[in-house]
Amino acid sequence: MGRSGGGRRRDRMRWSKLYTFNCFRGHHGDAGDEGPSSDAAGAVGGPGFSRVVHCNNPVLQKTLKYPTNYITTTKYNIITFFPKAIFEQFRRVANLYFLLTAILSLTPVCPFSPVSMIAPLAFVVGLSMLKEGLEDWRRFIQDMKVNNRKVAVHKGDGEFVYRHWEELCVGDVVKVEKDQFFPADLLLLSSSYEDGICYVETMNLDGETNLKVKRSLEVTLPLEEDESFKDFQEAVIRCEDPNPSLYTFTGNFEYERQVYALDPFQILLRDSKLRNTSFIYGVVIFTGHDSKVMQNSTESPSKRSRIERKMDLIIYILFTVLMLISLISSIGFAVRIKLDLPHWWYLQPQNSNKLDDPSRPALSGIFHLITALILYGYLIPISLYVSIELVKVLQAHFINQDIHMFDEETGNTAQARTSNLNEELGQVHTVLSDKTGTLTCNQMDFLKCSIAGVSYGVGSSEVEIAAAKQMASGADDHDIPLQDIWEENNEDEIELVEGVTFSVGNNRKPSIKGFSFVDDRLMQGNWNKEPNSSTILLFFRILALCHTAIPEINEATGSIAYEAESPDEGAFLVAAREFGFEFFKRTQSSVFVREKHTSPNGTTEREFKILNLLEFNSKRKRMTVILKDEDGQILLFCKGADSIIFDRLAKNGRMYEVDTTRHLNDYGEAGLRTLALSYRVLEESEYSSWNAEFHKAKTSIGPDRELQLERVSDLIERELILVGATAVEDKLQKGAAKESLLSQIANGSQMVKLEKDPDAAFALVIDGKALAFALEDDMKHMFLNLAIECASVICCRVSPKQKALVTRLVKEGIGQTTLAIGDGANDVGMIQEADIGVGISGVEGMQAVMASDFSISQFRFLERLLVVHGHWCYKRIAQMICYFFYKNIAFGLTIFYFEAFAGFSGQSVYDDWFMLLFNVVLTSLPVISLGVFEQDVSSEICLQFPALYQQGPKNLFFDWYRILGWMGNGLYSSLAIFFLNLCIFYDQAIRAGGQIADMAAVGTTMFTCIIWAVNMQIALTMSHFTWIQHLFVWGSISTWYLFILAYGTTLRSGDNYQILLEVLGPAPIYWAATLLVTAACNIPYLIHISYQRSCNPLDHHVIQEIKYLKKDVEDQTMWKRERSKARQKTKIGFTARVDAKIKQIKGRLHKKGPSLTIHTVS
Repeated sequence: MGRSGGGRRRDRMRWSKLYTFNCFRGHHGDAGDEGPSSDAAGAVGGPGFSRVVHCNNPVLQKTLKYPTNYITTTKYNIITFFPKAIFEQFRRVANLYFLLTAILSLTPVCPFSPVSMIAPLAFVVGLSMLKEGLEDWRRFIQDMKVNNRKVAVHKGDGEFVYRHWEELCVGDVVKVEKDQFFPADLLLLSSSYEDGICYVETMNLDGETNLKVKRSLEVTLPLEEDESFKDFQEAVIRCEDPNPSLYTFTGNFEYERQVYALDPFQILLRDSKLRNTSFIYGVVIFTGHDSKVMQNSTESPSKRSRIERKMDLIIYILFTVLMLISLISSIGFAVRIKLDLPHWWYLQPQNSNKLDDPSRPALSGIFHLITALILYGYLIPISLYVSIELVKVLQAHFINQDIHMFDEETGNTAQARTSNLNEELGQVHTVLSDKTGTLTCNQMDFLKCSIAGVSYGVGSSEVEIAAAKQMASGADDHDIPLQDIWEENNEDEIELVEGVTFSVGNNRKPSIKGFSFVDDRLMQGNWNKEPNSSTILLFFRILALCHTAIPEINEATGSIAYEAESPDEGAFLVAAREFGFEFFKRTQSSVFVREKHTSPNGTTEREFKILNLLEFNSKRKRMTVILKDEDGQILLFCKGADSIIFDRLAKNGRMYEVDTTRHLNDYGEAGLRTLALSYRVLEESEYSSWNAEFHKAKTSIGPDRELQLERVSDLIERELILVGATAVEDKLQKGAAKESLLSQIANGSQMVKLEKDPDAAFALVIDGKALAFALEDDMKHMFLNLAIECASVICCRVSPKQKALVTRLVKEGIGQTTLAIGDGANDVGMIQEADIGVGISGVEGMQAVMASDFSISQFRFLERLLVVHGHWCYKRIAQMICYFFYKNIAFGLTIFYFEAFAGFSGQSVYDDWFMLLFNVVLTSLPVISLGVFEQDVSSEICLQFPALYQQGPKNLFFDWYRILGWMGNGLYSSLAIFFLNLCIFYDQAIRAGGQIADMAAVGTTMFTCIIWAVNMQIALTMSHFTWIQHLFVWGSISTWYLFILAYGTTLRSGDNYQILLEVLGPAPIYWAATLLVTAACNIPYLIHISYQRSCNPLDHHVIQEIKYLKKDVEDQTMWKRERSKARQKTKIGFTARVDAKIKQIKGRLHKKGPSLTIHTVS
């Protein structure tokens, strides 16, 4: 960008003359003017305040080594990937064991070849590292997109050029244009407005949607064009070091031999967005990871699920068992070597080596211990990790492809950004959620209003529609599935009971964003026919005039869009326009409104001169504008919280108070946000007297300035006359001193404990400043205990780091799985800190999504993600792991039994190929199909019976009772397989010639029994069969017979040559033993599951039987009752409001009789 951009005309608006509380700037030369306070002056230059910025002077700045503006959110880089990824893999204890065995396979003590031990380990670890690398590569690509954004940077001689964000350095002067993000933390030098005011949206930092007003120092206002920076090189900033505090800043600005104090009003933070301002100039103070938003971020964690951590503990147990039986084997071997080997002349003991030396049995026993550790290694399933990785990837694929979580508006699907935590989705105990943009769309719709005691607007809120649907269904409690509430309602009326309908009030015209109001009494000028038309006129003018918005005209279409500080203001202006009062122009001193229905001559443009503007803030909870109309009348318009406005009403201004209060209550029950509107006519003398005192307070200097302003403002905001109230809907996503705080927490805890009403619900509300104390070590546990007792906890105006600290406190304090969900950069910390982080891919960029484990397009999809996919994934992974341990115990212990039977010789009863194929081919696919396709109930049933989800948080399928039960099942099966086969074949002829079974025949028969037993077991475990499961289960058994048939024809088969065709196949005892042993292994499980289903059924057992017997079709009453039992009552939130609305509707039905139509107006 060259000189052509420097001649842009500045907007001649001096907002500092209007704003009262936010934009104060002292006059140059006054005491204390723009100089540092004594505290700041003493701090700058000291510890923690050592940063020096040479503005627009890169030569001097290079001597100070500050970080670049390059940022990264990845876990690895090109140097750290291999060591960190290897560390991640060998945090798994099983991988450590197999690494040890792979090393030992290079020694003579190994009973197998080195390749057979090293290759599986390399495959497992390599596959997992590849998956980690691909996931981190996606993060790297997103980081590059951010780092490669461009911004105009001063390169010298008043010329600006575009550079990538990553190339910015401390001290650079940048020019940021409207709707662009700030690339680093900047000091505001000037803006397109004459007095250096600019608007900033900080939603990515603190989640707040209202725009913040920033202002530059007066001394830098002349830096208004590109060329003005040609000689700007002498300025120096001395300020605080990088820190995470978003709301504080201490520093000095040294320029033209003067020192000026800096405060947060001059600081523009990275990831904030410039709004309502054409451009600003700023100088870079903090770059990259020194910026405040990055200081609030936390390092990308390596998350592991609770099941995986518990699985490590199980492997420790199995490793202990392995060590124990290996020790028994080595002792037995040493004893036999010492006592019996000298008598075994056919083994030529005189030629023995150190591995079986009768003279040194202890040494031989130690070597045999190593052999046994490798031989019995099948107790620990090396393929478990590979199978789980594969299953999780496939589960993630199905999550990504779920059409029910596809958002048509954005075209986005759900994304499992990491597959490591699929099963954690089914064990969530606590959800920590951002509100704006996450729970809500941050889209305000003007829906209803009350004017002069009359309620207008027949449209229905989401709460009212949900309540009507629930009543119409005849369902009890919360029987309507949540997804039904979000479905588009195309009916004008919903029949509640016979003869009684509920008017939905659908729009009969195209939808207008921000305006869902339906009522012909106020539209198209019909309000002039109402009895109180003069009051309605005032109401519309308040909507059109009491705000700080700026109109923007689209030159192509002529339409007007409004840049408002908050979505509420935008909705009011859209409503005013639709009612015929279009705000279309603002100057420094006036606002202009185009009124359609106030004059017989048609549309009239009216000018209102702004005299004072007392803006809204969280403390005042109201906004006031004082203006003069074209007749010279001075009017005060005030809007705010009803409790604030009602306290300021005059005696003659309460005419509509009773009716308006009733309407406000109705609106609140419908889930709407309300504001009260009022006015006052001021006499010229009264206003002049007040304005003089107000001007004195506004220009005062000192710490009590805000108190004086509030006192003087309160004087004029009295004797108000109530006009009415507004009701807007914040659309849900489809779908103090430390001692005082300590006392409040203690009192709150006592109040909760003493409450005797079982239906009472408490909500804890705390702001960021109080939270800073509550999170200190001596208080945080009290705070957590109180929070746990409350039905809802709301943290307001908290920094990203505080969000992360609260998440950590909850996660560590309750010891349960936590899920954090958010949509902005300010949510990254808590998303990374929680056990599971979910990002909303909404309108606030991709920072939250990139830091998340899972991403969805709307909050409503969280239900399906958890209740369906979470439930399925948890049960699948839990059953899969238990089955893995079962089959490997059943198989591995038979090797130990035979080795003991054979004198601890280290001899395996199975052929090497059998052992290699057991985990890789013959039992792998059925367990993978279990992990991918198993469903205890369908997705519809999961949503209808959310109580099923509690099986996950309660860990019913991976507790020690179930784990030990499966291990016991494996132990029993191993005993049955070995000893039944031994008894059958011990001295029994198996061939027509009278030959008895040799080791190859016994081993092959035992292996056949194992294949049948474990595959039959998994078939009995499955609740949901598709052709894939049938193919894998029965195909695995068939594959065994095909393999032994083919393997027996090769010379490498050794003792197993033609073993199936010539030895076992013709022998009836082989088939009888297979049938007998398979039945013996699985009958106990059948007895157990039959007893459980009959005497102590789990929730899904009951539902399965209801569906199987089709009772859900034949007995609808019973089915609805069971569905109702599956939903827990809640005392807060959307469903609580629905309950309240149902009670209200039922009350009206009881009073008014059966034959009526209920509208949403009173």
